[in-house]
Amino acid sequence: MTTTELRPSRHRIHPAWWVAAVGFLTIIGAAAIRAAPSVLIDPLHVHFGWSHSAISLAITVNLVLYGVIAPFSAALMDRFGMRKIVAFALTMISAGSIFAVFMKSSWELIVYWGVMVGMGTGCMAMAFAATIATRWFTARRGLVTGILTAAGATGQLVFLPLFANLATTAGWQTVSWTAGLTALAVAPLVLWLVRDRPEDIGVMPYGATEAVEVVIPTINPAKRAIGVLVSASRHRTFWFLAGGFAICGASTNGLVGTHFVAATGDHGMPATVGAGLLALIGIFDVIGTIASGWLTDRFDSRRLLAVYYGLRGLSLLFLPALLADSLQPPMLFFIIFYGLDWIATVPPTVALCRQHFGDADGPIVFGWVLAAHQVGAGAIALAAGIIRDELGSYDLAWYIAGALCAVAAFLSLRIRRFTSVAPPQAAPVPRR
Repeated sequence: MTTTELRPSRHRIHPAWWVAAVGFLTIIGAAAIRAAPSVLIDPLHVHFGWSHSAISLAITVNLVLYGVIAPFSAALMDRFGMRKIVAFALTMISAGSIFAVFMKSSWELIVYWGVMVGMGTGCMAMAFAATIATRWFTARRGLVTGILTAAGATGQLVFLPLFANLATTAGWQTVSWTAGLTALAVAPLVLWLVRDRPEDIGVMPYGATEAVEVVIPTINPAKRAIGVLVSASRHRTFWFLAGGFAICGASTNGLVGTHFVAATGDHGMPATVGAGLLALIGIFDVIGTIASGWLTDRFDSRRLLAVYYGLRGLSLLFLPALLADSLQPPMLFFIIFYGLDWIATVPPTVALCRQHFGDADGPIVFGWVLAAHQVGAGAIALAAGIIRDELGSYDLAWYIAGALCAVAAFLSLRIRRFTSVAPPQAAPVPRR
């Protein structure tokens, strides 16, 4: 193992903030392709004649791989560095999106959008944000996690209206080209500006008040990821976190993120309007997630999760009554209310993983919890497609997701309170 002694930064702006800024832009680039499926279900259905369930199967493979790869990517980042892994992931995302332009059958959609894009996004999923926050920050970890998590919503905000317009006016292939080239354009930025750890430039993490010894693991990343899972799975806290986060995925990107635009289209609303509403969710998600990060630095993360899940469930139960052929004020209220809660669950979940499983293993544990998130998302993405094909409506899917959120709130309150150390607070920033 290699160790390095660190010293305080003498920069006016701590280098950690530059790493976080590049991470923010990188996640936005990846979000370009994450945003695309929600506006391509109907165009692919019309162009190829594929059923909603067949298209949803490819999205399910994407969502599940996005989650399953995450814990291994966190271990790979520990072993080989964030810069190499994230640049490789962006390249794979771009290739999958561009290859999809030339597909002729639904199995190719599964390979390109499902496998290649799923693995690429999994390599730089939310575990990437957790790794940056854990390695580079001692103070403001919750806030930084919230900001980086919100980057995904910002990407959605930027690209969804554009993609919906391109799909309508220029065809779905243009969407795939745009998403692929956008992800590829970010890779050089990562190679140029991102550094893997603070010790690479000889400084301590932001907010650290004394020199620390950093241990760089040399163990095989796959073995480490599996070992962390085996160890974490012995604790019920892990299962409560994983169960709640599986429902989180089902009630956000698995259902709303995948099928909301198609559902609004079923009621006669133009795809561009539905995509605009989904992008609007992204605006309020940025606000809600950053605020959640701030709250996580100050309050009990278990109770925050219970509140978030409970409120989200209530909003989903009301959604079927709000869908119409035109935009009405109650729908705007749903968008604001639901948007503030979209992924506000991430900062407290990351904090609980770090508190209960330590700084070294916390990001990898979160990767496994994220895997559960994506399994839940993938399951309901496919189930909702089947419900739509069989019943002609998504209503039952909204009700199921709303009821599941109540279960997630209960699981969050069952997590034991962490009492080994004082309640987590933002560490003081050393005076220069």
